[in-house]
Amino acid sequence: RIFGVMGGGIIIVAIASYVMMNRTNPSVITDKYTVPITQQTINLEIRASGTVEPIQSVNISPKNPGRIIKLLVDQGAIVKEGQPIAIMDNEQLYAQGIQAEARLREAQAGLQEADIKLQGDIQVYQAQLNQALARLEESKQRIPTQMNQVKAQLAEAESRLKLAENQLKRNEELLKEGVISQNQFDELANEYIVSQANIERLLRQLEEIQTTQLPEIQRLEAAAGEIKIAMEERKVRGKAEIERLQANIKANQANLEIAKIQYKDTYITAPFDGVITQRFATEGAFVTPTTSASSTVSATSTSIVALARGLEIVAKIPEIDLNQIKLGQPVEIFADAYPDKVFQGVVKSIAPEAIVEQNVTSFEVKIAIVTGKEKLLSKMNVEVNFLGDKKTNVLVVPTVAIVTEKGETGVMIPDENNKPKFKPIKIGMSVDDKTEVLSGLTTGDRVFIDLPKK
Repeated sequence: RIFGVMGGGIIIVAIASYVMMNRTNPSVITDKYTVPITQQTINLEIRASGTVEPIQSVNISPKNPGRIIKLLVDQGAIVKEGQPIAIMDNEQLYAQGIQAEARLREAQAGLQEADIKLQGDIQVYQAQLNQALARLEESKQRIPTQMNQVKAQLAEAESRLKLAENQLKRNEELLKEGVISQNQFDELANEYIVSQANIERLLRQLEEIQTTQLPEIQRLEAAAGEIKIAMEERKVRGKAEIERLQANIKANQANLEIAKIQYKDTYITAPFDGVITQRFATEGAFVTPTTSASSTVSATSTSIVALARGLEIVAKIPEIDLNQIKLGQPVEIFADAYPDKVFQGVVKSIAPEAIVEQNVTSFEVKIAIVTGKEKLLSKMNVEVNFLGDKKTNVLVVPTVAIVTEKGETGVMIPDENNKPKFKPIKIGMSVDDKTEVLSGLTTGDRVFIDLPKK
């Protein structure tokens, strides 16, 4: 019986010891799995990865396919805007330019010759017209004068005839009375006859003038008109010929300009100041331009060299942190190639449109390099630290303590039995492993950063 009681006691003690050993003290849970909420001073910083990129980069290609006869730069060369980079095969284009120039000079000479001939022909026509007009004017002045003279002589002859007729009639009675002799009367009669004959002669002369010399004026007028018409026709034909030759000159000038441009295009020049970052072709290589550059130097390339101007850093910032990025904000730059160096930069631009990659939304932020330009090289990977404002007496919670329950953000706090209980809170920005608490907690509150397995 004693042994039975002792055995039962041992079992009870063993059971009690086992229970006590496996029961977790609530205060131990609170100390081990929770931390108190405190007020701290935090420096607002955002870390991100970035890449050193050229501010401006272009693959330089010729406008037309061709063979490189001379390559004037190598990788790493610093060039100025307009500096020759390469020369393409241009012998044929040079010959075409010489031919175009010769055709232009020939066309210009043809125009000059046609213009001289036209002016000469017009001068000949003008001289002929001037002569015809002079003869016409002389005839117009001469013929009326002759007619007026004949008419005046005719009027005078008619007056003499009338006078002779009157004297003859008066002397007939005197002859009958014997006052005058027959000879005297015959002289008067003869004068009358002569006057009649003179009138008839003047009438015939007047008629002759009217029938022969008036058509002469008409003939001279017609001749002058024909010369004038011929001269105008020559002007019209000459103008058309001049216009055709001028058009020919313009066409040859255009061909010469095209030849000059094509020849000039064989001299490949730098479009801006920069550094030759890649060389895709060698002398003798045939280059066929496309939208992308060659990846290696080969016999057939799509670009000659790659030219870059300036350097900047392009970093991708998560959407949640974008409100903490401002233009002009200072940035620290860390490069693996210089572990003991911290370079400085500033935010120069923020992309207006997001990039979505693997369901992660981010924005490209470009950073101007202030120090380290001579050390940072294109395509280097860097880490950047965006420096924000310093905030004092900020209520912070370990970021690991923040959880989400039913769409609400909050933390787990000990209840009256020191068991985890969800409490919603409103959070601000996160810096490193700390997150700002805007409401829902006070200083000294404890939050779970881990939970017991049971």
